[in-house]
Amino acid sequence: MDLFGLLSLIGGLSLFLYGMNVMGGGLERLSGGKLERILEKLTSNPLKAVLLGAGVTAVIQSSSATTVMLVGFVNSGIMKLSQAIGIIMGANVGTTITSWILSLSGLEGDNFFIRMLKPTSFSPILALIGIIFLMSGKEDRKKDIGSIFLGFAVLMFGMDAMSAAVKPLADVPEFTGILTKFSNPILGVLVGALLTAVIQSSSASVGILQALSVTGAFTFGSVIPIIMGQNIGTCVTAMVSSVGANQGAKRTAFVHLYFNIIGAFVFLILYYILNALFDFSFVDQQVGVAGIALVHSIFNIFATIVLLPFTKLLEKLAYLTLPVTEEEREAQSEQDEFVLLDSRFLATPGFAIEQCRSLTYKMARISREAMVASMQLFENYSDQAAAQVEKMENLVDKYDDKLSAYLVQLNSRDLNYAESQHVSTLLHGIGDLERIADHAVNTMELAQELHRKNLQFSDKAKKELRIYGGAVEEILNRSIESFINQDHQLALSVEPLEEVVDELNKDVKKRHIKRLKNGKCTIELGLLLSDLATNYERVSDHCSNLAVYLIQIEDSSFEAHEYMNQLKNESKKRFDRMLEQYRHQYILP
Repeated sequence: MDLFGLLSLIGGLSLFLYGMNVMGGGLERLSGGKLERILEKLTSNPLKAVLLGAGVTAVIQSSSATTVMLVGFVNSGIMKLSQAIGIIMGANVGTTITSWILSLSGLEGDNFFIRMLKPTSFSPILALIGIIFLMSGKEDRKKDIGSIFLGFAVLMFGMDAMSAAVKPLADVPEFTGILTKFSNPILGVLVGALLTAVIQSSSASVGILQALSVTGAFTFGSVIPIIMGQNIGTCVTAMVSSVGANQGAKRTAFVHLYFNIIGAFVFLILYYILNALFDFSFVDQQVGVAGIALVHSIFNIFATIVLLPFTKLLEKLAYLTLPVTEEEREAQSEQDEFVLLDSRFLATPGFAIEQCRSLTYKMARISREAMVASMQLFENYSDQAAAQVEKMENLVDKYDDKLSAYLVQLNSRDLNYAESQHVSTLLHGIGDLERIADHAVNTMELAQELHRKNLQFSDKAKKELRIYGGAVEEILNRSIESFINQDHQLALSVEPLEEVVDELNKDVKKRHIKRLKNGKCTIELGLLLSDLATNYERVSDHCSNLAVYLIQIEDSSFEAHEYMNQLKNESKKRFDRMLEQYRHQYILP
């Protein structure tokens, strides 16, 4: 091979790896975190776990990505190690789909349909469709489909370029002599493992092996050890990903490693024993792209069938490698829910957004609980209840810090429009929830001051504040429930109630000024009531914001500052009906 042949090989390899990366990225974005959520909700049935792992990996075309996701699941406590083992086995089976797709390049025949099945025939069509979708598609879904088609076409062109570049090597005795040495099982396993460890993908390394097979220098006997090594080498990605994770995540990576090592060891021993006894005729036969795909599939299916009954032993082996430490026992007794914000999930933005959403909803419930508890202090004050409000506000601050930092990291990733909008909405929502908790503390401190100074609002003021507080509690419930349940219709009912709260704020303050003029109230109580009413009104504003964010997600053309105009012009009757209903419900005596 001359310099230009080497450049062609490098170019083909680059196109192949790039195409695989683009296609995998498109498939992950198209799934939008749905596949990961399916994995998260997995039952403990090992057979279902295997089938699910195979299915998910066949779709995203990467067993490494699936295993890294599992490491994150176990690290965050979403999944137990026992559940992850079956998925790991299934992922190894699912990754064989890629080699079968690549094997289509080896089809021979002059029949029109056979020729159309060859990637060289349909790849240009997919490339054309892909580029049209990418350039003309306004929807993220179309662009993702375009990336998948274009990535696959580039992958296949790279495969053809590699095959064409190495074909002349078939006539080079030195090259074929080197390849025949791979029939040595130890050397073959080491070479396969090293190649896969370097490029971080068993699918890609098997594809490279398939491209090299066109030289005719490979036999079944020489590729079997290499394929075993490739399956071992793919464990490197998960092992690297587990660095810095907890013990459970590291055990998941070790299970992946042990599964492939034990599977390869058993398969090779059985193969060499049976070959010695029966002298298989295929061992010295030349192997093509389809033959490599067949060996790859047989090994992974064999390893899964043989080791599936021994999942408990694999789990025990992982625990023997990494025994449970005292720190781990303490951590298990007090699980930190913020481990859900695992950096590994950033690679799959759709799922990372779901994790953030889950924690944001918990934050929303705590903020609501804190505000309601602080309002109740005016009816039944206790230092213990006041301390609980402060404790909840501190927890909300922690949620705010952790989620904001994680969402900022997520926002720097390659997000599509919908994902970017969801991240922005969560960031704004977190800010409003944090402010609601702050107002809860402000309200608690006002109740604390009343109690400490032994002050009392007049009976009339108390009645007015109960009605005002009832409206605030309802808008809290409506906005937060609509935010958590993504209930668009419920969110539309928030703004009319927010107007009523604004009216109540003005009326309560006016009435108190009258009592102040008539000498029925002191200036000190007046200032306290004014501060309390202002806190209630501010909470209402933040609730309105939460409803607006939800409506904004539902309608991409929605703009917050036009919201009131839309309500009053397009849905005026409905808005007015709800407004009157709330006015009647929360009328001051």
